[in-house]
This record gives sequence, structure tokens and C-alpha cells, in this order.
Amino acid sequence: MGRGKIEIKRIENATSRQVTFSKRRAGLLKKAQELSVLCDAEVAVIIFSSTGKLFEFSSSGMKRTLSRYNKCLDRSETSMVQYEAERQQSKEVNILKDEIAKLRMTHLRMMGKELKGLSLKDLQHLEHQLSEGVLAVKDRKEQLLLEQLEKSRLQEQRVMVENETLRKQVEELKSLAPSTEHPMPSFLEFQPLERKYALVKPDVLSSNVVCNCAVEKQGDSDTSLHLGLSTDVFCKRKAPEIASFSNDSGAEMDPS
Repeated sequence: MGRGKIEIKRIENATSRQVTFSKRRAGLLKKAQELSVLCDAEVAVIIFSSTGKLFEFSSSGMKRTLSRYNKCLDRSETSMVQYEAERQQSKEVNILKDEIAKLRMTHLRMMGKELKGLSLKDLQHLEHQLSEGVLAVKDRKEQLLLEQLEKSRLQEQRVMVENETLRKQVEELKSLAPSTEHPMPSFLEFQPLERKYALVKPDVLSSNVVCNCAVEKQGDSDTSLHLGLSTDVFCKRKAPEIASFSNDSGAEMDPS
């Protein structure tokens, strides 16, 4: 006869429970040892009885095995965290890809492409969006034109103000500069003086030459200076001219 199948549940009888614990504990430790030897595995078994007694087995030392276990546990937790982060990133990437695809499709439809599959309501909504976009573009264009006109007007005003300022500065400089122009007497001013001696008699001319030269030296000093001649030269040049005029006039007066 074979062994009957035992129901796995807590043994109510304390003596039977203790006997079963002792037998199965020894068998478990034996199986652990056999596993470590046959498979070259690092095996550790920790058992606490119902009374609190400790029973253990370790093929490579309990502390070493526990330290290795803790490291593996921490690594597992880190791996889990990384896995969660990667999964979250992958989810966000998929969401972004979907949004990019929707935006690309919207752009194509705004350009009049890929309109198949749109209902009448969708087409009306698209038309309304395009109309609003055109109005916004026109408003911006008008605003830029007005700004350019205002800049041009301000620039013209600035140029006018600068020109007016320069003109005033030039006028001020002209008013401050001294006048160096001296009027030059014409040669005709000396003609009446020459004709005056044409009517004088020859005998009176010789006595009046010296007096006339003296008078001319005082009265016509400015004229001689303007002409660049000295007073003596001026008198010497006048004397022959007066004598010639007097001889001509005497010849005309002599009846013979």
C-alpha cells in the first residue's frame, strides 16, 4: 500500500505538530544541502519554530548570503524604479507623437489639403478659422504700414528742425563777422576837377598850381590812398594835365 495524501493544514495536536516539524525541518535542511552540492548553488535556509527557536543552514555563510541578498534586493528596487521611469517616458513620447500628428494634419488642412473625411460642420469650422486668420493678417499689415508712416514723418520733422537750426547758426555767424568791404571811388569823380582848370587863364594857372596841389593833398588824400599812389606823385601827374587843358583853352580864346 502507498502513502496516503495528507491534507495541508495546521495540525491541531501539539505533539503531532512538533514531531512533524522536526521531521520536515531535517528533511528541508538535507534537501538544501543536497541542492547546494549538486548544483553548485549558494543556498541559505532560516527557520523559526512556533516556540521561537532559530534553525538555519547556509552553504557559503549566512552573513555573506544575506549581504548578497540585500544588494540584489536594492538592485531590484532600482531596476523597478528605472523601469517605471522608462515606461512613463515612453507613454509621454507616445502622447507627444499623437499631438504632432494631429498638428501636422491641421496644418495640411489649413493649406487646403487632406480634406477628405471631414464633415460639413468640420469644413465650416475650418472656414471660420481661415477667415479669422486672414483678418488678423490684414490688421497686422495695416499696423506695420502706419508705424512706418509715423517713423517717416518724424524723420522728416527732425531733418527740418536740423536744417532750421543750421540756417540760424549761419545767420548768427554772418551777423557776428565784421564787414571788410570798402567802396572804391570811380575815375569819373576826378573828371569835374580836371574840367575846372580848363577855364582858367594861363597866367593864373601857374600861381594856382601850388595851391591846388596843396588843396588836393588835403581833400583828396583818401582818393590817393585808395588808388595806391602817394600825394606827391598825384600832384605831379595832375600838373601836366592841368597845363595841357589850360593851353588848349587859351588857344580857343585867342581870336588870332
